Amino acid sequence: MTKRALITGITGQDGSYLTELLLGKGYEVHGIIRRSSTFNTARIDHLYQDPHEKDQRLVLHYGDLTDSSRLVTLIEKVRPDEVYHLAAQSHVRVSFDEPEYTGNTTGVGTARLLEAIRMVGVDTRYYQASSSEMFGATPPPQDEDTPFYPRSPYGAAKVYGYWMARNYREAHGLFAVNGILFNHESPRRGETFVTRKIARAAARIKAGLEEHVFLGNLDAVRDWGYAPEYVEGMWRMLQADQPADYVLATGTATTVREFTQWCFERVGLDWEKHVRFDETYLRPTEVDALIGDASKAHRELGWKAQTMPEHLAHLMVDADLAALTS
Repeated sequence: MTKRALITGITGQDGSYLTELLLGKGYEVHGIIRRSSTFNTARIDHLYQDPHEKDQRLVLHYGDLTDSSRLVTLIEKVRPDEVYHLAAQSHVRVSFDEPEYTGNTTGVGTARLLEAIRMVGVDTRYYQASSSEMFGATPPPQDEDTPFYPRSPYGAAKVYGYWMARNYREAHGLFAVNGILFNHESPRRGETFVTRKIARAAARIKAGLEEHVFLGNLDAVRDWGYAPEYVEGMWRMLQADQPADYVLATGTATTVREFTQWCFERVGLDWEKHVRFDETYLRPTEVDALIGDASKAHRELGWKAQTMPEHLAHLMVDADLAALTS
């Protein structure tokens, strides 16, 4: 029998890679997208299937995390075997400017989706996209038992979503897991996120299209992995015998400065000649270091990151260079 999955945030980086993975495994995939006057499906356009085709296995539905009744309707209509909740206002710096919106979508939106599943009574397995930003100021390395200390409205909203998933698991018996994913990037990363911003700038500067890139805190330490590997970890979590929470990370520490250096070295440029500081990119409260310990995921799920940060930087720059010449 064909498994059916429902993905919120299907048009995002993770949603697009997860859709590819699930379609490759024979799933029927349903995705929720927000109505917009412009097309916002670029990351999954190569997977698009005409609704008039026979045996369509990718179906998109309009919906929004702020609309409870629509979520109930969709859960009832799709009746998924697996739900992957990836949608959020996920830009940390923007969450300081839009804290209420971030709380309403990233935080309370999770509660709306969980309650829709409970109300419909569908037998499903639920994946909650939790974040390393929940750890915030807690010193690394961070694992599943590390206390949360969020330092942004986004991190705080993700902590709320984490505990709601735990509560629905413990109070209502829902097979709900939290995937606490450390930073994971790819050529499909949004252009306002720092890794993609740097990789894209290196490619464009090399091509003579730009001269400078403006960045904030170069000393911030992050654990950067490759997104396609991380979505496979999501899938593995929902195949386990019992629901549990897992950290996914590479376990390596990289500064923004190092990532920048790798990107510019890839195109034969001196990064210091092209990078400029802009304080508007600083956060009101900074997260100094996030470094994950994914040993539980390796032990119980057989998952381990394969792509390390320097290789990641190179493949992202290569993709942006290729896009300029295509």
